[in-house]
Amino acid sequence: MEMKKRISLELRNRTPAEVEELVVDNCRTSDGEVEGLTDDFKELEFLSMVNVGLISLAKLPSLPKLRKLELSDNNISGHLETLSEKCPNLTYLNLSGNKIKGLNNVEALQNLKNLKSLDLFNCEITTLEEYRESIFELLPQVTYLDGFDQEDNEAPDSEADDDDEDEGEDGAGPTGDYDDEDEDEEGEEGGEVGLSYLMKERIQDEEDDDDYAEEEEEEEKAGVKGEKRKRDAEDEGEEEDGDDDD
Repeated sequence: MEMKKRISLELRNRTPAEVEELVVDNCRTSDGEVEGLTDDFKELEFLSMVNVGLISLAKLPSLPKLRKLELSDNNISGHLETLSEKCPNLTYLNLSGNKIKGLNNVEALQNLKNLKSLDLFNCEITTLEEYRESIFELLPQVTYLDGFDQEDNEAPDSEADDDDEDEGEDGAGPTGDYDDEDEDEEGEEGGEVGLSYLMKERIQDEEDDDDYAEEEEEEEKAGVKGEKRKRDAEDEGEEEDGDDDD
């Protein structure tokens, strides 16, 4: 896909002035130059043009807010002065996999005063003797070269740090409190249910005791009545015997 068409698709019904990040990796330029980008992309902060066949950056528009630029796996060999002219606020520049051969090819980056991270991995320049020492001396503003500082400390992953912060905020924030509240509410409800259940049990037991007492009382009354009927029958039998004797 041509770079112009790809950029048009990436706009997604937005105007160039509304775009802050633009990725057009693996598309193609017709002549090795930047195509489809204009000065209208004035809010652009991140631009990725990986493996698009770039030979030159001469047609790169003015991008005053651009901070991160991905240009790996192209055919750029030099003439990087355009970057300091068009993208003066760059802090991160990836030129890995290009045709950068000597220190003179990167000398123009001295004018990028805010440049903190530079990647030249898989460029021929990395085979030079004392390559790292020479780059840090030539570009004193650079802190990380190919992902490591002068003491071989790895550059922090800013995206991973942002993700961790977001997760911490999400995990330790309202969500956690919400779970605790749920547990408390469930506990309270459980306590109320348990108490009411015990009260019902107690009431039921008392009712059962009352029923049992009534049954005993009725049985006692029935027993007394039975005894009375038995005695009355015996008395009647005695009276009848007395009558026979007469």
